[in-house]
Amino acid sequence: MTATTPAPSIGRSLPRLEARDKVTGRVEYVHHLRLPGMLYGKIFRSNVPHARIKSIDTAAAAALPGVYQVVTIEDIRKVIPHPYYGPAFHDQPILADGKVRFAGEPVAVVLAFDRKIAEDAVALITAEYEELPGIFDEIEAMTSDVLVHDELKPASTFPDLQHLKGRKGTNIALDYQLRRGDTEAGFAKADHVFEHTFCSQQVMHIPMEPFVSVADYQDGHLTLHTASQGPSFVRIEIARLLGLPENRVRVKVPFLGGGFGGKLYIKLEALVTALSMVAQRPVKISLTMEEQFYMVTRHPCHFTIKSGLTKEGKLIARHCEVIWNGGAYADIGPRVTQKAGFTSAGPYDIENVSINSYAVYTNRPPCGALRGFGAPQTAWAYESHTDMIAEAMGIDKVEFRRMNMLREGRPQASGTPLRDAEIERSLDHILDRMNWSLPFDRGSGTIKRGRGIAIGFKGITAPTTSVAIVNLFADGSCALYIGTVDMGQGSDTVMAQIAGEVLNLDAASIKVIHPDTDVTPYDMGTLGSRSTFHMGNAVKLAAQDAMGKIADLARELGLPEGANLPLADMLRKKYGMQAGNIIGTGSFIPDYEKPDTTTGLTKKGTPFWGVGAAGAEVEIDIETGAIKVTKLVNVADVGTAINPKAVQQQLSGAAIMQLGFTMTENMVFRDGQLTNGSLADYKIPTLLDIPREFINEHVPNAYDKDGPFGAKGAGESTTIALSPAIGNAVADALGVRIHDLPITPESIFRALQAAKGTPLEDCA
Repeated sequence: MTATTPAPSIGRSLPRLEARDKVTGRVEYVHHLRLPGMLYGKIFRSNVPHARIKSIDTAAAAALPGVYQVVTIEDIRKVIPHPYYGPAFHDQPILADGKVRFAGEPVAVVLAFDRKIAEDAVALITAEYEELPGIFDEIEAMTSDVLVHDELKPASTFPDLQHLKGRKGTNIALDYQLRRGDTEAGFAKADHVFEHTFCSQQVMHIPMEPFVSVADYQDGHLTLHTASQGPSFVRIEIARLLGLPENRVRVKVPFLGGGFGGKLYIKLEALVTALSMVAQRPVKISLTMEEQFYMVTRHPCHFTIKSGLTKEGKLIARHCEVIWNGGAYADIGPRVTQKAGFTSAGPYDIENVSINSYAVYTNRPPCGALRGFGAPQTAWAYESHTDMIAEAMGIDKVEFRRMNMLREGRPQASGTPLRDAEIERSLDHILDRMNWSLPFDRGSGTIKRGRGIAIGFKGITAPTTSVAIVNLFADGSCALYIGTVDMGQGSDTVMAQIAGEVLNLDAASIKVIHPDTDVTPYDMGTLGSRSTFHMGNAVKLAAQDAMGKIADLARELGLPEGANLPLADMLRKKYGMQAGNIIGTGSFIPDYEKPDTTTGLTKKGTPFWGVGAAGAEVEIDIETGAIKVTKLVNVADVGTAINPKAVQQQLSGAAIMQLGFTMTENMVFRDGQLTNGSLADYKIPTLLDIPREFINEHVPNAYDKDGPFGAKGAGESTTIALSPAIGNAVADALGVRIHDLPITPESIFRALQAAKGTPLEDCA
């Protein structure tokens, strides 16, 4: 296409395309946006977890000078008759509708021209409630007569959730079941049976940019400016809510200051849309850091795992009972329940597997997607369980894993074969970086040291679709139109590299057009480590389509075979001036096969497997329980690393996030009330918490034959195995097993005291 061919794009650590704009402050975020006549909204929230709303007194707030209007669900019903939304169930009201289901639920909104006035007015609103019994624990919710919802209404949005049925009289939103082989017969034949239970806690995304959306509704047309990871879904769902065709709903997304799954599906968008329709003005809502705790969180998980083995240590049967605390509204919890459920047996070759995975409603803040999509919670259980079995049977922990590991071509528990997944090479890489074969200093006196390893395994969300457009201008320059949201992961740069490789263009010269549903084509969403694989394939196909059209143009112009005339000259020759475009399009939909309705089995349940492994060394003071992670190694199979530096940044960022979920982060509730809903009390990792030795690498020379140039996603791989690696290191140091996350000095001290036969009284 050009007279000179630039250096290959794939495998280059190209600097981020937007790096200079970010460090100089030129990048625009929704938080910066101000529209003429715009109102600021401030939310009045419930202070009880479960209650009927008897009355809402907004008079004092409405009378405050500068307040434009105070809005409740009754006002919203005038413009949206059925004001409920959600990706799995249409269960979430735009504002509380007759009932509140968690402490912190939005009940009313003050609209004012000044943000400070709106904040002052919210403090003047009062509400009277008839309190109802609350249900907060997922185990109790399974059988409780206390119902969070009277009726469930499936959304039927996604093909893999279209089997959801409307229900009454239960808190169970989804019960996913998988049956492979004969588990009962497997346990009957087993020489050894082990059963353990593990729990993980409720945690938060904490992006640097809190949730923010601006809606501008005028004359039957809506423009949304929003910090969203899924603009295409937002357009579809808002159009459904309003009864509008999609071409009258426009969703624009600039850069995001982090998302991690929290900014997927509908969050503030339905609320600001309704407010703009009520007020007939643009409306903006920006949450504070503290308010984020009431928007969306990660599922707590209660996981009982039972395994049967031969006397040699071969796994022959496994049963998993996984219960997910979904909070008050389903969000995408049923999909988490299903996708994480089918890998809950781990990366092991087991002929007889049964899995029950339940999404359960409680009166806690809603739970949804968070980096790993449930895989970190299940890996915490199955990899801790793996070490416990090896210890009990006197088998080396590494060799036990090798003995039972899934190999290429073998079916995973779901029936989907393992393809291009470097499980063993990831383990080998960890062992090498951990110097596993060398002597290890186990400490002395009150200081004990230990080390541990773990393997993580994840199926990728399916089925999904991505579409891309390549636009080559008359001077030969290029723009790439995609719906993938760059929220800090560097996707714009990677997509430009893929396009540049096909088009023989310098990737740094390609302009990536940010998501704007009036301009950019459909993408299911920036989630689940899917963008490089799915959108990358769509971009590659679009670029190849453009190259095909350039070849057609060369033939039309009668150019000799192999002529290397620049595109600008070709278009000038065709049109007699600098004019015209070459447009290439590409759509990518990976193969997918719905699971069998009776067994849950499918031969095509995931487009690729996400694989990661971790190794950790810890140092613990047994007098106080104080713990320090001194070494942390994370390795991921990302196939071909299109941008190695960006991959390394992704892996290290994911690992630091999961380190917080492992050691410090925990949303603490008492009677349904969040007691630590601020960053003063909810502790995320700082630079001082990062281990002295912190290694994050990808498996070299890996290749996924279905990925673009052999690549697959990297964003979640190092979240999966990290927690059990640290948990296994703690057990190695102390001979005491921690079953519940997070692993804190208090939990270690309690476990040590219990092991001595002198358990402390529970002060919770």
